Amino acid sequence: MTRRLSDAKDALFLRLSGQVRDSPVLTAMAEVPRELFVPPGLRHRAYTNEPLPIGFGQTISQPLMTAHMTSVLRPTPTDRVLEVGTGSGYQAAVLALLARRGSVVTVERIPALARHADEMLRFLGLTNVRALESGPTLGCPEKAPFDAILVTAAAPRLPHSLVDQLAVGGRLVIPVGSRENQELALAIRTGEGLSIKYRGGCRFVPLVGEEAWPPSSGQHGL
Repeated sequence: MTRRLSDAKDALFLRLSGQVRDSPVLTAMAEVPRELFVPPGLRHRAYTNEPLPIGFGQTISQPLMTAHMTSVLRPTPTDRVLEVGTGSGYQAAVLALLARRGSVVTVERIPALARHADEMLRFLGLTNVRALESGPTLGCPEKAPFDAILVTAAAPRLPHSLVDQLAVGGRLVIPVGSRENQELALAIRTGEGLSIKYRGGCRFVPLVGEEAWPPSSGQHGL
């Protein structure tokens, strides 16, 4: 890492530490080299607090949003975690560190992104995470139930298929709303049903598929 990139990283995490009171999440994020998860021409911006394009109409999330979503999800070291919307694989790498004695499955509907993310995760030696191409059903029902599910794309409502993949006591974090503006929802599956709370506004690319949005002409979702 160059001195300039290192200084930018230090400045970013100093700023994040004043906004996110979750040391394990910030420690995991700092351990993952974000510059490896953005296109080579954008690596000098890897530690700016902004989303960056990664191709196919997708982005790597703003670091502050990554920290916030992960903190809301509260992954534990032994959790079985599902991520919907692999993108570059950066979020999956963070989840793999936090669920270090558990497992992470991340699914992506764009094959090239899924392959590249899986290669990068293996390159970093993260053996408890796999990036897979999405199937016809949202999530990964064949590997359910999960203790935690994180969705990095926006749905019009909570998808029942993902709720069904939660273990009792499991958490689902997902942006819900219109294509333009959403709120971050935290749904917890209890023995009696579902508890839902909202944790602030956000804006993500649309989740595409059953129980989500149809693809728009010229636009990629997850």
